[in-house]
Amino acid sequence: MPTWKRTFAAVWLANTVTAIGMMAFLPFFPSQLEHLGLTDRDEIATWAGVLYGAAPLFAALSSPLWGALGDRVGRRVMILRSMLAITLFVGAMSFATSPWELLALRIAQGLFSGFVAPSITLVSVQAPAEAQSRVSGWLQTSMVLGAILGPLAGELLRAEFGIDEVYLAVAVLSLVSAVLVLAFAHEDASSRRSDGQRLAPLGALQTLLRDVGELRGNVALRASILLLFCLQFGMGATNPLLELHVRDVKSWLGWLEPSTAALFFAMSAANLVAMPLWGRLGDRRGAYPTLRTCSILCAAALVAQGLAPSYEFLLLARVLFGAAMAGSAPLAFGVAAAESSASQRGGAIGVVFAARAFAIAVASMCGGALSVLVGVRGLFLGSAALLALSLLLLRAPRTGSHGGVIHNM
Repeated sequence: MPTWKRTFAAVWLANTVTAIGMMAFLPFFPSQLEHLGLTDRDEIATWAGVLYGAAPLFAALSSPLWGALGDRVGRRVMILRSMLAITLFVGAMSFATSPWELLALRIAQGLFSGFVAPSITLVSVQAPAEAQSRVSGWLQTSMVLGAILGPLAGELLRAEFGIDEVYLAVAVLSLVSAVLVLAFAHEDASSRRSDGQRLAPLGALQTLLRDVGELRGNVALRASILLLFCLQFGMGATNPLLELHVRDVKSWLGWLEPSTAALFFAMSAANLVAMPLWGRLGDRRGAYPTLRTCSILCAAALVAQGLAPSYEFLLLARVLFGAAMAGSAPLAFGVAAAESSASQRGGAIGVVFAARAFAIAVASMCGGALSVLVGVRGLFLGSAALLALSLLLLRAPRTGSHGGVIHNM
Protein backbone atom coordinates (compact mmCIF):
# COMPACT_ATOMS: atom_id res chain seq x y z
CA MET A 1 0.00 0.00 0.00
CA PRO A 2 1.41 3.43 -0.91
CA THR A 3 2.43 5.54 2.07
CA TRP A 4 -0.15 8.23 1.35
CA LYS A 5 -2.96 5.66 1.29
CA ARG A 6 -1.87 4.26 4.65
CA THR A 7 -1.81 7.78 6.05
CA PHE A 8 -5.25 8.43 4.56
CA ALA A 9 -6.66 5.24 6.13
CA ALA A 10 -5.27 6.11 9.57
CA VAL A 11 -6.50 9.71 9.43
CA TRP A 12 -9.94 8.69 8.10
CA LEU A 13 -10.43 6.16 10.90
CA ALA A 14 -9.22 8.60 13.55
CA ASN A 15 -11.51 11.35 12.22
CA THR A 16 -14.49 8.98 12.14
CA VAL A 17 -13.96 7.92 15.74
CA THR A 18 -13.54 11.53 16.86
CA ALA A 19 -16.54 12.75 14.85
CA ILE A 20 -18.79 10.08 16.38
CA GLY A 21 -17.61 11.22 19.79
CA MET A 22 -18.22 14.91 19.08
CA MET A 23 -21.74 14.29 17.78
CA ALA A 24 -22.47 12.15 20.83
CA PHE A 25 -22.73 15.26 23.01
CA LEU A 26 -23.44 18.25 20.72
CA PRO A 27 -27.21 17.56 20.35
CA PHE A 28 -27.71 17.21 24.10
CA PHE A 29 -26.71 20.58 25.55
CA PRO A 30 -30.31 21.15 26.79
CA SER A 31 -30.07 18.01 28.93
CA GLN A 32 -26.72 19.12 30.32
CA LEU A 33 -28.10 22.56 31.13
CA GLU A 34 -31.05 20.99 32.93
CA HIS A 35 -28.54 18.79 34.76
CA LEU A 36 -26.81 22.00 35.88
CA GLY A 37 -30.08 23.34 37.30
CA LEU A 38 -31.60 25.52 34.57
CA THR A 39 -35.37 25.19 34.29
CA ASP A 40 -36.63 28.07 32.13
CA ARG A 41 -37.19 26.85 28.56
CA ASP A 42 -36.17 30.12 26.90
CA GLU A 43 -33.01 30.34 29.01
CA ILE A 44 -32.09 26.76 28.13
CA ALA A 45 -32.69 27.43 24.43
CA THR A 46 -30.56 30.58 24.51
CA TRP A 47 -27.68 28.89 26.30
CA ALA A 48 -27.87 25.83 24.04
CA GLY A 49 -27.52 28.02 20.94
CA VAL A 50 -24.60 29.96 22.42
CA LEU A 51 -22.80 26.79 23.51
CA TYR A 52 -23.33 25.15 20.12
CA GLY A 53 -22.03 28.15 18.18
CA ALA A 54 -19.14 29.14 20.48
CA ALA A 55 -16.69 26.46 19.36
CA PRO A 56 -17.09 26.94 15.58
CA LEU A 57 -16.91 30.72 16.03
CA PHE A 58 -13.55 30.57 17.77
CA ALA A 59 -12.37 27.80 15.46
CA ALA A 60 -13.01 30.20 12.58
CA LEU A 61 -10.68 32.73 14.22
CA SER A 62 -7.85 30.31 14.98
CA SER A 63 -7.94 27.83 12.10
CA PRO A 64 -6.03 29.90 9.49
CA LEU A 65 -3.22 30.52 11.98
CA TRP A 66 -3.05 26.86 13.01
CA GLY A 67 -2.96 25.91 9.33
CA ALA A 68 -0.12 28.30 8.53
CA LEU A 69 1.77 27.13 11.62
CA GLY A 70 1.27 23.52 10.52
CA ASP A 71 2.92 24.36 7.20
CA ARG A 72 6.10 24.99 9.20
CA VAL A 73 6.10 22.62 12.18
CA GLY A 74 4.14 19.74 10.65
CA ARG A 75 0.53 18.81 9.91
CA ARG A 76 0.56 15.57 11.90
CA VAL A 77 1.46 17.43 15.07
CA MET A 78 -1.50 19.76 14.38
CA ILE A 79 -3.85 16.77 14.25
CA LEU A 80 -2.39 15.46 17.50
CA ARG A 81 -2.74 18.93 19.06
CA SER A 82 -6.42 19.09 18.12
CA MET A 83 -7.32 15.59 19.31
CA LEU A 84 -5.49 15.99 22.60
CA ALA A 85 -7.30 19.31 23.07
CA ILE A 86 -10.64 17.50 22.64
CA THR A 87 -9.50 14.94 25.19
CA LEU A 88 -8.68 17.71 27.66
CA PHE A 89 -11.49 20.22 27.18
CA VAL A 90 -14.40 17.88 26.40
CA GLY A 91 -13.34 15.59 29.23
CA ALA A 92 -13.35 18.60 31.55
CA MET A 93 -16.98 19.35 30.59
CA SER A 94 -18.07 16.42 32.74
CA PHE A 95 -16.90 18.42 35.77
CA ALA A 96 -18.54 21.74 34.79
CA THR A 97 -20.83 23.17 37.45
CA SER A 98 -22.33 26.12 35.56
CA PRO A 99 -23.21 27.20 32.00
CA TRP A 100 -20.38 29.74 32.13
CA GLU A 101 -17.83 27.00 32.78
CA LEU A 102 -19.26 25.01 29.87
CA LEU A 103 -18.97 28.11 27.66
CA ALA A 104 -15.33 28.66 28.65
CA LEU A 105 -14.52 25.04 27.80
CA ARG A 106 -16.36 25.28 24.46
CA ILE A 107 -14.37 28.42 23.58
CA ALA A 108 -11.12 26.66 24.47
CA GLN A 109 -12.20 23.64 22.44
CA GLY A 110 -12.87 25.86 19.43
CA LEU A 111 -9.51 27.61 19.71
CA PHE A 112 -7.41 24.45 19.98
CA SER A 113 -9.29 21.43 18.65
CA GLY A 114 -10.00 21.79 14.92
CA PHE A 115 -8.91 18.46 13.43
CA VAL A 116 -10.58 18.52 9.99
CA ALA A 117 -8.34 21.11 8.31
CA PRO A 118 -4.95 19.61 9.34
CA SER A 119 -6.23 16.12 8.47
CA ILE A 120 -7.11 17.19 4.93
CA THR A 121 -3.80 19.05 4.60
CA LEU A 122 -1.71 16.09 5.78
CA VAL A 123 -3.27 13.74 3.23
CA SER A 124 -3.53 16.37 0.49
CA VAL A 125 0.19 17.16 0.31
CA GLN A 126 0.96 13.45 -0.17
CA ALA A 127 -1.90 12.44 -2.51
CA PRO A 128 -1.56 12.72 -6.31
CA ALA A 129 -2.68 16.01 -7.85
CA GLU A 130 -5.49 14.29 -9.78
CA ALA A 131 -7.03 12.93 -6.55
CA GLN A 132 -7.31 16.10 -4.43
CA SER A 133 -11.11 16.58 -4.48
CA ARG A 134 -11.66 12.83 -4.15
CA VAL A 135 -9.45 12.63 -1.05
CA SER A 136 -11.19 15.63 0.51
CA GLY A 137 -14.56 14.04 -0.22
CA TRP A 138 -13.68 10.74 1.41
CA LEU A 139 -12.29 12.48 4.48
CA GLN A 140 -15.54 14.43 4.78
CA THR A 141 -17.49 11.17 4.91
CA SER A 142 -16.04 10.65 8.37
CA MET A 143 -17.95 13.73 9.54
CA VAL A 144 -21.16 12.46 7.94
CA LEU A 145 -20.78 9.09 9.66
CA GLY A 146 -20.28 11.00 12.89
CA ALA A 147 -23.51 12.92 12.28
CA ILE A 148 -25.39 9.66 11.68
CA LEU A 149 -23.92 7.46 14.42
CA GLY A 150 -22.87 10.00 17.05
CA PRO A 151 -26.32 11.14 18.31
CA LEU A 152 -27.47 7.51 18.61
CA ALA A 153 -24.33 6.56 20.56
CA GLY A 154 -24.75 9.63 22.78
CA GLU A 155 -28.40 8.87 23.47
CA LEU A 156 -27.60 5.28 24.46
CA LEU A 157 -24.69 6.31 26.70
CA ARG A 158 -26.69 9.09 28.30
CA ALA A 159 -29.60 6.78 29.05
CA GLU A 160 -27.34 4.08 30.49
CA PHE A 161 -24.77 6.11 32.42
CA GLY A 162 -25.54 9.85 32.38
CA ILE A 163 -24.50 12.98 30.51
CA ASP A 164 -21.22 13.46 32.40
CA GLU A 165 -20.05 10.01 31.35
CA VAL A 166 -20.72 10.89 27.70
CA TYR A 167 -18.09 13.64 27.90
CA LEU A 168 -15.57 11.24 29.43
CA ALA A 169 -16.28 8.66 26.70
CA VAL A 170 -15.68 11.31 24.02
CA ALA A 171 -12.36 12.22 25.67
CA VAL A 172 -11.27 8.57 25.57
CA LEU A 173 -12.29 8.19 21.91
CA SER A 174 -10.31 11.29 20.95
CA LEU A 175 -7.26 9.98 22.78
CA VAL A 176 -7.54 6.68 20.87
CA SER A 177 -7.73 8.67 17.62
CA ALA A 178 -4.55 10.56 18.52
CA VAL A 179 -2.75 7.25 19.09
CA LEU A 180 -3.91 6.00 15.67
CA VAL A 181 -2.48 9.08 13.94
CA LEU A 182 0.75 8.91 15.91
CA ALA A 183 1.26 5.23 15.12
CA PHE A 184 0.20 4.97 11.48
CA ALA A 185 0.13 8.40 9.79
CA HIS A 186 3.28 9.48 7.96
CA GLU A 187 4.41 12.99 7.09
CA ASP A 188 7.12 13.97 4.65
CA ALA A 189 9.05 16.82 6.25
CA SER A 190 10.06 18.13 2.82
CA SER A 191 6.50 19.40 2.25
CA ARG A 192 6.82 21.82 5.14
CA ARG A 193 7.62 25.45 4.57
CA SER A 194 10.98 26.90 5.55
CA ASP A 195 11.36 30.68 5.69
CA GLY A 196 14.83 30.68 7.12
CA GLN A 197 13.31 32.36 10.17
CA ARG A 198 13.08 31.09 13.69
CA LEU A 199 9.61 30.60 15.07
CA ALA A 200 9.98 33.15 17.82
CA PRO A 201 6.48 34.01 19.05
CA LEU A 202 6.17 37.54 17.64
CA GLY A 203 8.01 36.80 14.39
CA ALA A 204 6.02 33.62 13.87
CA LEU A 205 2.72 35.44 14.33
CA GLN A 206 3.72 38.17 11.88
CA THR A 207 4.78 35.58 9.29
CA LEU A 208 1.61 33.56 9.72
CA LEU A 209 -0.57 36.64 9.34
CA ARG A 210 1.35 37.60 6.19
CA ASP A 211 0.73 34.14 4.72
CA VAL A 212 -2.99 34.35 5.43
CA GLY A 213 -3.06 37.83 3.89
CA GLU A 214 -1.40 36.55 0.71
CA LEU A 215 -4.17 34.01 0.24
CA ARG A 216 -6.73 36.83 -0.01
CA GLY A 217 -5.36 37.69 -3.44
CA ASN A 218 -6.42 34.36 -4.92
CA VAL A 219 -9.60 34.89 -6.96
CA ALA A 220 -10.76 31.26 -7.04
CA LEU A 221 -10.12 30.79 -3.34
CA ARG A 222 -12.03 33.97 -2.45
CA ALA A 223 -14.97 32.94 -4.62
CA SER A 224 -15.01 29.44 -3.17
CA ILE A 225 -14.95 30.79 0.37
CA LEU A 226 -17.92 33.07 -0.32
CA LEU A 227 -19.93 30.26 -1.91
CA LEU A 228 -19.09 27.89 0.94
CA PHE A 229 -20.11 30.52 3.49
CA CYS A 230 -23.48 31.02 1.78
CA LEU A 231 -24.04 27.27 1.49
CA GLN A 232 -23.23 26.61 5.14
CA PHE A 233 -25.28 29.62 6.26
CA GLY A 234 -28.31 28.32 4.37
CA MET A 235 -28.04 24.93 6.04
CA GLY A 236 -27.08 26.22 9.48
CA ALA A 237 -29.87 28.80 9.62
CA THR A 238 -32.64 26.40 8.58
CA ASN A 239 -31.68 23.10 10.22
CA PRO A 240 -32.48 24.21 13.81
CA LEU A 241 -35.96 25.30 12.71
CA LEU A 242 -36.79 22.27 10.58
CA GLU A 243 -39.01 20.83 13.32
CA LEU A 244 -41.22 23.93 13.16
CA HIS A 245 -41.38 23.62 9.36
CA VAL A 246 -42.49 20.00 9.64
CA ARG A 247 -45.45 21.08 11.78
CA ASP A 248 -46.65 23.30 8.93
CA VAL A 249 -46.80 20.59 6.26
CA LYS A 250 -49.11 17.58 6.02
CA SER A 251 -48.72 14.22 4.36
CA TRP A 252 -50.70 14.08 1.14
CA LEU A 253 -50.51 10.31 0.81
CA GLY A 254 -51.26 9.62 4.44
CA TRP A 255 -48.82 6.73 4.83
CA LEU A 256 -45.90 8.89 5.93
CA GLU A 257 -45.95 10.27 9.45
CA PRO A 258 -44.18 13.66 9.39
CA SER A 259 -40.89 13.19 11.21
CA THR A 260 -38.05 15.66 11.70
CA ALA A 261 -35.60 12.87 12.51
CA ALA A 262 -36.41 11.14 9.21
CA LEU A 263 -35.58 14.34 7.32
CA PHE A 264 -32.19 14.62 9.00
CA PHE A 265 -31.46 10.95 8.36
CA ALA A 266 -32.48 11.23 4.70
CA MET A 267 -30.22 14.23 4.20
CA SER A 268 -27.26 12.55 5.94
CA ALA A 269 -27.70 9.32 3.95
CA ALA A 270 -27.83 11.23 0.64
CA ASN A 271 -24.81 13.24 1.77
CA LEU A 272 -22.82 10.10 2.52
CA VAL A 273 -23.60 8.50 -0.85
CA ALA A 274 -22.99 11.62 -2.95
CA MET A 275 -19.83 12.97 -1.32
CA PRO A 276 -17.30 10.68 -3.07
CA LEU A 277 -19.12 11.26 -6.37
CA TRP A 278 -18.66 15.01 -6.08
CA GLY A 279 -14.98 14.45 -5.36
CA ARG A 280 -14.47 12.41 -8.51
CA LEU A 281 -16.43 14.94 -10.57
CA GLY A 282 -14.33 17.78 -9.17
CA ASP A 283 -11.11 16.01 -10.11
CA ARG A 284 -12.36 15.60 -13.69
CA ARG A 285 -14.02 18.98 -14.32
CA GLY A 286 -12.11 21.17 -11.90
CA ALA A 287 -13.04 21.88 -8.30
CA TYR A 288 -14.29 25.46 -8.76
CA PRO A 289 -16.64 24.89 -11.75
CA THR A 290 -18.05 21.85 -9.98
CA LEU A 291 -18.57 23.89 -6.81
CA ARG A 292 -20.70 26.35 -8.80
CA THR A 293 -22.84 23.45 -10.07
CA CYS A 294 -23.17 22.20 -6.51
CA SER A 295 -24.25 25.69 -5.38
CA ILE A 296 -26.95 25.93 -8.06
CA LEU A 297 -28.43 22.60 -6.96
CA CYS A 298 -28.32 23.67 -3.31
CA ALA A 299 -30.18 26.89 -4.11
CA ALA A 300 -32.84 24.88 -5.94
CA ALA A 301 -33.15 22.49 -2.99
CA LEU A 302 -33.55 25.39 -0.54
CA VAL A 303 -36.35 26.83 -2.68
CA ALA A 304 -38.02 23.40 -2.88
CA GLN A 305 -37.92 23.08 0.92
CA GLY A 306 -39.30 26.56 1.43
CA LEU A 307 -42.20 26.00 -1.00
CA ALA A 308 -42.86 22.36 -0.05
CA PRO A 309 -46.66 21.81 -0.13
CA SER A 310 -46.48 18.40 1.57
CA TYR A 311 -44.26 16.27 3.76
CA GLU A 312 -43.46 13.95 0.85
CA PHE A 313 -42.25 16.89 -1.24
CA LEU A 314 -40.20 18.15 1.70
CA LEU A 315 -38.60 14.73 2.13
CA LEU A 316 -37.56 14.62 -1.53
CA ALA A 317 -36.21 18.17 -1.27
CA ARG A 318 -34.12 17.14 1.74
CA VAL A 319 -32.64 14.24 -0.20
CA LEU A 320 -31.69 16.64 -3.01
CA PHE A 321 -30.29 19.10 -0.50
CA GLY A 322 -28.20 16.40 1.18
CA ALA A 323 -26.84 15.15 -2.14
CA ALA A 324 -26.02 18.69 -3.30
CA MET A 325 -24.50 19.87 0.00
CA ALA A 326 -22.24 16.83 -0.03
CA GLY A 327 -20.04 18.56 -2.59
CA SER A 328 -19.67 21.90 -0.84
CA ALA A 329 -16.85 21.20 1.61
CA PRO A 330 -14.71 18.72 -0.39
CA LEU A 331 -14.87 20.91 -3.50
CA ALA A 332 -13.96 24.06 -1.57
CA PHE A 333 -11.07 22.20 0.04
CA GLY A 334 -10.17 20.93 -3.43
CA VAL A 335 -9.93 24.52 -4.69
CA ALA A 336 -7.67 25.37 -1.74
CA ALA A 337 -5.43 22.41 -2.58
CA ALA A 338 -5.27 23.30 -6.28
CA GLU A 339 -4.60 26.98 -5.64
CA SER A 340 -1.78 26.60 -3.13
CA SER A 341 1.67 25.07 -3.07
CA ALA A 342 2.37 22.17 -0.72
CA SER A 343 4.26 24.52 1.59
CA GLN A 344 1.20 26.81 1.94
CA ARG A 345 -1.48 24.15 1.84
CA GLY A 346 -2.29 24.28 5.55
CA GLY A 347 -2.93 28.02 5.52
CA ALA A 348 -5.20 27.78 2.47
CA ILE A 349 -7.24 24.89 3.85
CA GLY A 350 -7.36 26.62 7.24
CA VAL A 351 -8.93 29.71 5.64
CA VAL A 352 -11.60 27.57 3.95
CA PHE A 353 -12.31 25.74 7.19
CA ALA A 354 -12.55 29.08 9.01
CA ALA A 355 -15.19 30.34 6.58
CA ARG A 356 -17.19 27.15 7.04
CA ALA A 357 -16.96 27.28 10.84
CA PHE A 358 -17.82 30.99 10.94
CA ALA A 359 -20.90 30.41 8.78
CA ILE A 360 -22.09 27.62 11.08
CA ALA A 361 -21.59 29.80 14.15
CA VAL A 362 -23.32 32.86 12.70
CA ALA A 363 -26.19 30.86 11.18
CA SER A 364 -26.96 28.93 14.35
CA MET A 365 -27.12 32.17 16.33
CA CYS A 366 -29.01 34.28 13.76
CA GLY A 367 -31.43 31.85 12.11
CA GLY A 368 -34.04 32.02 14.84
CA ALA A 369 -34.04 35.82 14.97
CA LEU A 370 -34.36 36.10 11.19
CA SER A 371 -37.26 33.63 11.12
CA VAL A 372 -39.23 35.97 13.39
CA LEU A 373 -39.11 38.54 10.59
CA VAL A 374 -39.65 36.34 7.52
CA GLY A 375 -40.98 33.03 8.86
CA VAL A 376 -39.40 29.59 8.44
CA ARG A 377 -40.40 29.35 4.76
CA GLY A 378 -39.00 32.82 4.18
CA LEU A 379 -35.73 31.76 5.78
CA PHE A 380 -35.35 28.91 3.27
CA LEU A 381 -36.15 31.23 0.37
CA GLY A 382 -33.93 34.02 1.67
CA SER A 383 -31.00 31.61 2.01
CA ALA A 384 -31.55 30.48 -1.58
CA ALA A 385 -31.67 34.11 -2.75
CA LEU A 386 -28.40 34.89 -0.95
CA LEU A 387 -26.72 31.94 -2.64
CA ALA A 388 -28.14 32.84 -6.07
CA LEU A 389 -26.97 36.44 -5.68
CA SER A 390 -23.46 35.23 -4.87
CA LEU A 391 -23.43 33.05 -7.97
CA LEU A 392 -24.51 35.99 -10.12
CA LEU A 393 -21.94 38.39 -8.68
CA LEU A 394 -19.00 36.02 -8.76
CA ARG A 395 -17.38 35.84 -12.16
CA ALA A 396 -15.85 32.42 -12.75
CA PRO A 397 -12.03 32.65 -12.75
CA ARG A 398 -10.26 31.46 -15.88
CA THR A 399 -8.29 28.26 -15.60
CA GLY A 400 -4.56 28.44 -16.23
CA SER A 401 -2.33 25.95 -17.99
CA HIS A 402 -1.42 24.04 -14.84
CA GLY A 403 -4.96 23.53 -13.58
CA GLY A 404 -4.80 26.58 -11.36
CA VAL A 405 -6.60 29.83 -11.90
CA ILE A 406 -5.45 33.00 -13.61
CA HIS A 407 -5.80 35.64 -10.90
CA ASN A 408 -7.59 38.60 -12.37
CA MET A 409 -11.03 40.06 -11.92
